[in-house]
Amino acid sequence: MRRLVAIGASAGGFQALTQILGRLPVDFPGSVAIVQHRRADESSLLRELLAQRTRLPVIEPCHGEPLRPGHVYIAPPDYHLLVEPGSLALSIDPPISRSRPSIDVLFESAANAYRHRAIGVVLTGANADGANGAARLHQMRAPLIVQDPATAEAAACPAAALERVPAAIVLPVSQIADRLLALCGGASRATADEST
Repeated sequence: MRRLVAIGASAGGFQALTQILGRLPVDFPGSVAIVQHRRADESSLLRELLAQRTRLPVIEPCHGEPLRPGHVYIAPPDYHLLVEPGSLALSIDPPISRSRPSIDVLFESAANAYRHRAIGVVLTGANADGANGAARLHQMRAPLIVQDPATAEAAACPAAALERVPAAIVLPVSQIADRLLALCGGASRATADEST
């Protein structure tokens, strides 16, 4: 089973996501699932903007969408994004931490489906969404990367994750793509895509 990278972001997340995705090579061996908090009535503009900044295909998945290596899946507005073995699911269950999509839902489902083959990434955000999911990933011995709160536009989200998982890997955004490559078994070629 390939690696599944689950990324959660809220306030300030767009800039952090573009830095990470822009540094991943076209042959990145893992699948990437992202929850970025956004309004329920928001269009697909986020997907389009991210797609302009990475060589990887960026998709708003349908329910049952197969997970493919080297693809990025962004939660649609107002849907929880859940990971299943080899695929993704969408849910309209109630918001968690006032958020739908919820980072906790993504992380907890990734932990359950991929266990130690999952990798969690907690980025900038203004609430504690993702902290419970981070703890679940850690329980499953999945690596957890947390953006250094000192470098985050909004420190609450990474700080809450670190409170639950003090052993998490703490990195500035500029170093996260290289660490993902190392964890997924890819060569450290992240800078090859910095121009995208």
